[in-house]
Amino acid sequence: MATAMTTKIGNDSPYKLDKPQTVKAARALLKFIKSEAQRKASSLKTKNLLVNHDSEDDPTPDDEPLWLVVTTKQHIVDKARLKPGKITIPHSLNASPTANVCLIVADPQRPYKDLITHPSFPKSLASRVTRVIGISKIKNRYKSFESRRQLLREHDVFLADDRIITRLPEMLGKVFYKGAKRPLPVRLLPYALKKDPVDKRTKILKNPEVKAIALPQHCAREIEKALSCTHVRISPATTTSIRVALSSFIAEQVADNIETVVNALAEKFVTKGWRNLKAIHLKGPNTMAIPIWMADELWVEEKDILESEEVKLIEGKEQKKGNKRKALGSGESGGGKKKTKRLQDSDFGQETAERRMRLRQQKEEARTDSNGATLMKGPANAKRSESEIWEVKTKKVEVIAASA
Repeated sequence: MATAMTTKIGNDSPYKLDKPQTVKAARALLKFIKSEAQRKASSLKTKNLLVNHDSEDDPTPDDEPLWLVVTTKQHIVDKARLKPGKITIPHSLNASPTANVCLIVADPQRPYKDLITHPSFPKSLASRVTRVIGISKIKNRYKSFESRRQLLREHDVFLADDRIITRLPEMLGKVFYKGAKRPLPVRLLPYALKKDPVDKRTKILKNPEVKAIALPQHCAREIEKALSCTHVRISPATTTSIRVALSSFIAEQVADNIETVVNALAEKFVTKGWRNLKAIHLKGPNTMAIPIWMADELWVEEKDILESEEVKLIEGKEQKKGNKRKALGSGESGGGKKKTKRLQDSDFGQETAERRMRLRQQKEEARTDSNGATLMKGPANAKRSESEIWEVKTKKVEVIAASA
């Protein structure tokens, strides 16, 4: 039977979210975040002037992000699904008119700056795009962590051309990708496309009159669409976190965003859709994860389930292999090494003793002359006769004269 957090709706999509359960979890999480903010504010000795103490609805000075934690049964390894994407949500996370936007584009950046200042580009949106920067400047100017942190503090939202979005993690680093300001992909290519009948992919018309940048109206539409989306970056693992709401939202808004994101994930990003989803949780930055949906089965397909006899057979084979390895290891690597080491040590000692005996015999032979008489030691034997000394000096003189 299905749990209270699970509802079956058919064979193609076996499950769906339970809306009352999602609203209940969102309401509990928002209440906890606000109570923690009030407790921290009351524990401070100095009064925080940024908090509106007269309002009971918004006790927190900043909007904290709420994250949706999605757990799958199998790893997602498809490269097409691992590419960063976005999901349009009914309640935007960047709806504030005062939030400034930084647009990261491909080189050269001048055509994009002219596009933002074009008369046909909406002025309300142009005032929010406060900076346009090329990817080459990102690579050259922002190499240190301090410069990246400064860039992160200067802007509220970051948008990036979808052609270069995969190159940004290496250039921007963990300063950008560990928080809620990850760059959102935006399409800045023109809409004039045609389909190739061979590979079924879209390509830009090879016409010199067609520019590589979309029209100002099209770019404005894509930027507005990106601002109303949430960023999705699937990792090659079984757990993924997606920012779906803010702490200033009401519980119904959080539930609407969660439902939209989960349906889009099951349709576009998660392999095998709902069948591969294991659990869905909702959490804040510093809170525990609240479960809002859990699957009944821990497997994706029936063939993944093994009968008890098959499990015993596999375990028996593994145990036999392990015992065989242990037997081989104990016979060859265990006692064998110790025995060979002992033999090597005994052979080395015997060889050393024989060498010492040979050296002693050689010394004795050196001390004895050809007649068997032992040579005398000491200074008497060391002295030479005067005739021997004279012969040596004569030979030295002859050698010196011959060399001259």
